[in-house]
Amino acid sequence: MALRVALAAAAGRAAGTASRALGRGGGTTLPGLVARAIQPQVAGTLARCLAHGSILVSGTNGKTTTARLISAMLAAAGRRVVHNRAGANLMTGVTTALLDGPGDTGLFEIDEATLPAAIAELQPRLVVCLNLFRDQLDRYGELNTLGSKWAAALGQLPPQATVLLNSDDPLVASLGRGLACHVVHFGLDSPEHRLPEIQHAADSIYCPRCGTLLAFDAVYYGHLGHYGCPGCGFARPEAEFVATEVQLGLDRPTRFTLLPRPAASPSGIELATSLPGLYNVYNVTAAAAAALSMGIPAAALVNTVRAFSGAFGRTETVDIGGKRLRLLLAKNPVGFNEVIRTLLLDPEPLRLYVALNDRTADGEDVSWIWDVDLEQLAGHCERVIVGGTRAEDMAVRLKYAGFAPAALELVRDHRQAVRQLLQGTPEGRTAYAVPTYTAMLDLRRSLAALAAVQQFWED
Repeated sequence: MALRVALAAAAGRAAGTASRALGRGGGTTLPGLVARAIQPQVAGTLARCLAHGSILVSGTNGKTTTARLISAMLAAAGRRVVHNRAGANLMTGVTTALLDGPGDTGLFEIDEATLPAAIAELQPRLVVCLNLFRDQLDRYGELNTLGSKWAAALGQLPPQATVLLNSDDPLVASLGRGLACHVVHFGLDSPEHRLPEIQHAADSIYCPRCGTLLAFDAVYYGHLGHYGCPGCGFARPEAEFVATEVQLGLDRPTRFTLLPRPAASPSGIELATSLPGLYNVYNVTAAAAAALSMGIPAAALVNTVRAFSGAFGRTETVDIGGKRLRLLLAKNPVGFNEVIRTLLLDPEPLRLYVALNDRTADGEDVSWIWDVDLEQLAGHCERVIVGGTRAEDMAVRLKYAGFAPAALELVRDHRQAVRQLLQGTPEGRTAYAVPTYTAMLDLRRSLAALAAVQQFWED
């Protein structure tokens, strides 16, 4: 067995070296693919050599940002982190990261459908479950199906493991019932940011136990909030890590207080981040809760959060010829709605590039764009450029959202779209690009060709 693992590791590393040398990519998945062909359980064998075990981060939205934040927090505390930083979140990507070691702590962003297999093979010390939203139904199926698979996988964790659940997500919070492992929750308590009503694109609005329509006392975004079931009494669990007193910013830091219970600090931990939007408050809270649960001191969190600038394509700001372009990934209705909510923090008329793709990693069915509240942007945009493989579909959606057809520009080439978007953008102003996942990768490749960013696997 040891010889076969060594052979698999050597072959995988050689494949990665060849891939990079030949300019065929960053070698983020090929090494793992080769190694697993020789020894299918090689990742589990390598993960068991990590002195502090492994952390898995999964969810529909926010896993790349959250995982990178946790990685930075662990590194600030002196941990040597093995991390699939480029976002290759299937088992091939996880295996590649382990081949690239060494380290003492594994930290792996995991695709939602891959989480059960990752738990079984890696036997993690901590699993972070961020949220579950409707996304790529052609790949994942309905949320309840995915939730059932997560529940079964988490049920296999031993008592010494910990699962960190979002208490504000009814389906995710319900997964803690009956687990043998230690269960911890994080959530938000910021009444000033409650929505007036639940959004029509919200998903988990029925009790995951009895099916009764949930009653929400507060809704923060999508179906995340404070809730209870009038039928069976199921209710939001009290969170051990709470974000409160949230002050949102776009071109200024977002600030909030993290209250660990029992408190690690008598007055909480004051955090400031350049990551905009309420959804990123959840991401920072989850990361901080994970780090504290792993024994990282609170002092290591504050400076790390302040210095963190965002993962590639997720709130990333790029300087091009002295002008700023901010990338805001949007890949499902709830996520896109939160991007819109964030954009509207900018008091100036928006200069916007929206790129919609329909490749496998995006979901080939783009009908989800009709669940996005694009009407909120009508009247707030100075210029709108539309691109991607399904640019016409997005243009039609914007037309019905109240945008004048004559004001919509269709530009196929990402580089040209960026040039046109920034043309005429005043100094000191920010233009925004809102791409779906593969459109974001295409856009960043174009920006890399302009030497504005590094390739994502080099970031």
